[in-house]
Amino acid sequence: MGRETLEKLDAIRRGELSAVENVQQALELIKKQDKQVKAFIELNPHALAEAEAIDRKLKRGERVGKLAGLAIGVKSNINVTGLRATCASRTLENYVSTYDAEAIRRVRDAGGVIVGMNNMDEFACGSSGETSAFSPTDNPAAPGHIPGGSSSGGAAAVAAGMCDLCLASDTGGSIRNPASHCGVVGIRPTQGLVPGHGLIELAVSFDQIGPLAPDVYGAALMLETIAGHNPNECTTLDLSSVNYLDKLNIKIESIRVGTSPKFSELTDPAIIKVIDGAVEKLRDLGAEIVEVELPHLEKGLSAYYVIMSAEFFSATRKFDGRKYGRRIEEVCGDEVLRRIKCGEYISRKEQLGKYYQRALQVRTLLRREFEEALDRVDVIVGPTVPKLPHELGTKLSPAEMRAYDYLTSPISLAGTCAGVIKAGDVDGIPVGLQVQGKVLGEGTVLRVMHALEAVK
Repeated sequence: MGRETLEKLDAIRRGELSAVENVQQALELIKKQDKQVKAFIELNPHALAEAEAIDRKLKRGERVGKLAGLAIGVKSNINVTGLRATCASRTLENYVSTYDAEAIRRVRDAGGVIVGMNNMDEFACGSSGETSAFSPTDNPAAPGHIPGGSSSGGAAAVAAGMCDLCLASDTGGSIRNPASHCGVVGIRPTQGLVPGHGLIELAVSFDQIGPLAPDVYGAALMLETIAGHNPNECTTLDLSSVNYLDKLNIKIESIRVGTSPKFSELTDPAIIKVIDGAVEKLRDLGAEIVEVELPHLEKGLSAYYVIMSAEFFSATRKFDGRKYGRRIEEVCGDEVLRRIKCGEYISRKEQLGKYYQRALQVRTLLRREFEEALDRVDVIVGPTVPKLPHELGTKLSPAEMRAYDYLTSPISLAGTCAGVIKAGDVDGIPVGLQVQGKVLGEGTVLRVMHALEAVK
């Protein structure tokens, strides 16, 4: 189980599958499936030419990098030279990127071939994949249901086999939520591990670029590729490189796995049953299961939305229609406008102490609680989302929609890392286990996920 990415890479390196053939297969699948799935906003017209360049290097025996010939999708809020970074919004529908984000530069250096820009919730504002200005995205793993958001297109593309790997972004759960709903692997890195240069921000203190993949090996491979210090950014951590792949097969017999009763209080019992089954598998593999306390977990969602809205309001002031694009308030959807207006209100001088400062206090509280819990254990595991994905087109209130972020937003507040892997399903709908780690604990998170993947 979980060898899809490695086997494809080996086939490309041995010459059994060319980069051109691999990318062509991806493009044909997109052509065949994407009218229904709507995972892409735009395709890269140069993808086959870029794949040909990889094949020429392989034939000459030149260095091609660890992603050589793989088909990569990119969320439409990450800049890729010559392609549109629309944020799935009419505001930026004609904005063509003039540069590569730092993560994209690293993917290209590693031989990855970008096949296109993935659909998403508009400006990453959404938890369902339905707020895109271009079209909602379907869920290939549970057709007719939401794929989750905001990285809806990337998760759907991986689930449908239209990409080998995808680059996405996670602010309050935007990689983890769709990874769970679509039954794929997703990683939210430690805050600052991956350079944010070239990402069109939602909330700068939360945003993180990370991978979506069909297996843990693929997620680890992509994270190794994009992680590490960028000297041009003051917010990246001072790490020259990371190594996860060599540690994936280390047994987890010595691992202490934390669980919290809070998860059951906030989550659908059918989901908890699947999660409990995954925890028992970890126990059978030799992990020690330890109960930890997260007494203020439920306060995270409201604190996250206060801080995020204030930061989003600030970030959108550049979309005034004078330099490029159209004025955001004139063309955006309801959820984007709602967050702008909320952020504007919170940012008023007379409201800062009432809302923003108190939300920051909750952030500090949750960071301390996770630190204390993770002093006792190596990882904390639990559900990723508290409820099953609704059917596309179902009308939900803003509060009901935001409830999808109940279990992912606290990790964003804490600034630590988390990964998601399929734990099972309920009525044919995937359910993801969220493995939450320490600051720079991605290696341990990936080990636990890989161990669970191997016994499915």
